[in-house]
Amino acid sequence: MTRPYTMTRRAEKQAQTRQRIVEAAVDLHGTVGPAHTSISMIAERAGVQRHTFYAHFPEERDLFLACSELTFERDPMPDAEPWRAINDPEQRLRTALSALYDWYARNESLLACVLRDAEFHALTRDALELRAGPTMAAYRELLGGSLTETQRAMLALALSFHTWRSLVRDGGLKPDAAAAAMVRAVGGG
Repeated sequence: MTRPYTMTRRAEKQAQTRQRIVEAAVDLHGTVGPAHTSISMIAERAGVQRHTFYAHFPEERDLFLACSELTFERDPMPDAEPWRAINDPEQRLRTALSALYDWYARNESLLACVLRDAEFHALTRDALELRAGPTMAAYRELLGGSLTETQRAMLALALSFHTWRSLVRDGGLKPDAAAAAMVRAVGGG
C-alpha cells in the first residue's frame, strides 16, 4: 500500500524560502529597478545566503519569470472582456482607461522602475512582454478596431503608463479627467 504524498516540513520550508526570495526581488525591483538589483541585495533582503538563492534560481531568467508571475497574480491587469459589452466606443474607451489608470496608480513605483529598465535590460524587457504584452495587444485590438491610423496612434499614447504619469502625476489631473482627455484625443484623430 502506498502512502499518500504530503508536503514535508523540509519542502514547506523550501517553498517559504523561495517565496521570500521572490518577494524580496519584487520589492527591490520596485525601488531600485530590476537591472540594478543584485543577487547579494536579494539574498540579504530575503535573509538567505547566495548559494541558497542559486539553489532556488540557478538562472536569472527563472527569477524574473517568478517575480513577474507574482506581481501579476497579486494585481492582474484589468480584464478587457467586460468592455466588449459596452456598445458606445467612447464609453468603452473611458471605462478601459479608467480601469487601466487605476491599475497604473496601484503599481506606479514598480512600473516606473520596470519600464525604465526594459529600455536597456533584455531580461526585464522579455518578462514584461511575456506578462503584459498579450493583455496590451488585447486592449489595442478591442479598443482600436474601427479607428483611423492616427486614432490608433493616439490610442497607443492613451494606453501608455508614461501618458498616465504625465497627465496625473506631472500635470495634476484627476484620473477621471486624464481618461476623459485621452478619450477626446483619440476621438479627435
